[in-house]
Amino acid sequence: MKFKNPVIPGFYPDPSVCRVGEDYYLVNSSFEFFPGVPLYHSKDLVNWEQIGHVLTRKSQLPLEGCRNSGGIFAPTIRYYQGRFYMVTTNVSGGGNFFVWTDDIHGEWSDPVWIKQDQLGIDPSLFWDDDGKVYFQGTFFDRESGRQCIGQSQIDLTTGEMLTETRPIWSGTGGKCPEGPHLYKINGSYYLMIAEGGTEYGHMETIARSDNVWGPFESCSHNPIVTQRDYSPSFADFAGRTPDVIHGVGHADLIDDPEGNWWLMFHGFRPSVSMLHHIGRETMVAPVTWDADGWPVVNGGKPIHTEMELPGNEGWMTQNTFDFAEDFTKEEKLPVRWAYLRNPIEENYRLENGLVLTAGKDELESGGAPTFLGVRQRQLKSTAETELEFAPTTEKQEAGLTVYHTDEHHYDLVVTRRNGKRVVLLRKRVCDLLTESEPVELPESGKLVLKVEADRMQYHFFAGGTEGKLLPVGEGRTQLLSTEMMMGTFTGCFFGMFTQGEGSEVKYTRFTCENTL
Repeated sequence: MKFKNPVIPGFYPDPSVCRVGEDYYLVNSSFEFFPGVPLYHSKDLVNWEQIGHVLTRKSQLPLEGCRNSGGIFAPTIRYYQGRFYMVTTNVSGGGNFFVWTDDIHGEWSDPVWIKQDQLGIDPSLFWDDDGKVYFQGTFFDRESGRQCIGQSQIDLTTGEMLTETRPIWSGTGGKCPEGPHLYKINGSYYLMIAEGGTEYGHMETIARSDNVWGPFESCSHNPIVTQRDYSPSFADFAGRTPDVIHGVGHADLIDDPEGNWWLMFHGFRPSVSMLHHIGRETMVAPVTWDADGWPVVNGGKPIHTEMELPGNEGWMTQNTFDFAEDFTKEEKLPVRWAYLRNPIEENYRLENGLVLTAGKDELESGGAPTFLGVRQRQLKSTAETELEFAPTTEKQEAGLTVYHTDEHHYDLVVTRRNGKRVVLLRKRVCDLLTESEPVELPESGKLVLKVEADRMQYHFFAGGTEGKLLPVGEGRTQLLSTEMMMGTFTGCFFGMFTQGEGSEVKYTRFTCENTL
């Protein structure tokens, strides 16, 4: 049986997974986007459906003033005695905390803050057989002078530490040891971590001990998964062959009801050599165990977009994540949509369409602009929207954006120029700003805006609802790549927006189509 990685494409990094019976639940990092921590469900680890978010209230997720790629880092989801727990870090305020729920489809609790001395990131929880709860995360070891994994026992009721944080493993020597998860398998404690930084040297390593506090013995064939030495051909770099995966790591182990083991992890697909723009994506690979009790991922072979498992011939049916949204029929926005930081709620309403009202912040402000977006899922994809917008000044704007950060976005903007309704392509890259020549639009009636993405280019089109859409401009995907920015961990969105005093727009539909 064959399937394709990524199984959750687009900006869905740092996956963590738990199983309850035959059901799997998975969470991802969300950084400056709201609601926080996307929550997915699956029956087979390949087909995933988003069922909500964990952090849906400002009291759980304050993001005011959050920088690009601040906010929520690396959540862990666990299930214990009928209750789900999600532990994470808000690096923009508060530090490490967990929330819980007894109903995976319901609301989660307000944060319980971890009162601890390690002040690290990437937290995880582990319950031992005696019911004691252990908290793992990154920790600065003063004795060695470097980052390591630290552990403490905590009280889940109050978040208080019951022990001091102790360093338990420094990894194999790669930079940034992080993303720890502790498991007890066949009587031994296994500590799995990410190393090498979440770039091209990323990797996953594992160690084992007879004691929850260690010492931990490193696996003889670490790293257990990495693409750091993978050398694709020039044709791969030039984008002329099927997708290549790099930067694999930040993983979580899970078993299925039949006793098989799997690794959920992230990786990314470059557009060209050393550049990627749609983010780190969730992937899966089979795990076996060698004679010495160490995990072997994908038979020790590299990770590819096309994966093959023992069993029946043929391809698994997989979710394309295509959708067609009719806002005139919606009473509540589906869970796929995301805001930038905490939204100004009165600027968003469903009234026979999605009505967006401009606030004080714009896309370039680093604040909370009037914006709703969905993650770009594939390198080759299309997004199209229909809107009603009659700007009265040149400052009033609405449109369709390909958004990565406040300094890196391409905007298909409807506005006024010289007394006429027009559309133009505005491209913001770092401190460079360009605008295309305005294309005149019909003075009245609905408009259609469209972006077609391929590996190398975004192509923008606009026009009325009747007749052919006109080309407005193009933008290179490379200029929206993570490597063109200052330390970002996110990916590109297709989004609707409005900005400028007095600007209000009604969006009636939005569609996305992806090519696997």
